[in-house]
Amino acid sequence: MTKLLKKAIDRVSGLPDDEQDAIAGIILDELEDEVRWRGAFASSQDALARLAGEAKQEIVEGNVEPFDPATKPE
Repeated sequence: MTKLLKKAIDRVSGLPDDEQDAIAGIILDELEDEVRWRGAFASSQDALARLAGEAKQEIVEGNVEPFDPATKPE
């Protein structure tokens, strides 16, 4: 366990049970979100690589125009 995590747990352990449970719920939700994010990111790599390849090919073929937000038509 890291020093920072130990410090956080030590502080939380001094709180009333309902507040401890609320913080535990937040931590568990964050951990679950991280698992979902990693899964989504891992499964999208092939699609992202394909799209990047298509974009590079369009650039090579000259099928793109420069974009300058300052001159973007409204």
